[in-house]
Amino acid sequence: MSHKTRLIAALDTQSIQQANNWAHQLSRHVDALKLGLEFTYACGFEAVKEFSQKHPLFLDLKLHDIPNTVAGGLSSLGQIHPKLLTIHASGGRAMIERAREALEIAYPNSSERPILLAVTVLTSMDENALHEIGVVGSVDDQVLRLGKMAISSGADGLVCSSKEITLLRQALGHKPTLVVPGIRPAGSASDDQKRIMTPTDAARAGADWIVVGRPITRSENPTAAARAIQDELQSA
Repeated sequence: MSHKTRLIAALDTQSIQQANNWAHQLSRHVDALKLGLEFTYACGFEAVKEFSQKHPLFLDLKLHDIPNTVAGGLSSLGQIHPKLLTIHASGGRAMIERAREALEIAYPNSSERPILLAVTVLTSMDENALHEIGVVGSVDDQVLRLGKMAISSGADGLVCSSKEITLLRQALGHKPTLVVPGIRPAGSASDDQKRIMTPTDAARAGADWIVVGRPITRSENPTAAARAIQDELQSA
């Protein structure tokens, strides 16, 4: 069976009007739309809820706190129906286990339960950045360590850079969902991303979803940019 890599467009904005405008242009050309901290803090959860009722939503808040606080936060999402959501793997095993339990209670129908994704190492970080915060070893070492722990603790999948897809597939198999940000079509600026890859290369490596933000939303024609990436994924 062929593997399909799906496209998520990241809508990084503080404006409901801008997010809705992008969503209107892109909803037929992407598989999900991502809202993160910028939109949620500026517009509030009521706006996120309304958005989730209209579009497949990747809610990317990267929760990282004590287990009880993260579980409480996720238990409050019952009226919001994101397709995917994120926590930080570095929150530890107990936090991830409690997050999973909270989602199972909030969404008793498993078909409606969001895909719980644990963030391994942010794509803006490299080995020097990890060493500065006391992490010993390479980026690959840390991604693999956190990835194994997160999946065994109840996460459905991981957020990782494209550079670690093969490493994680070899260690964890094909069941975990891998969501890959830091994707840049050929010729695009890398912006603040350190570990990047093209859509074609990420798809061939085994990404389930790729996340593309500025190369779509800041282009002169966001619809055309999204369609071009979808074409590239189909060709891969």
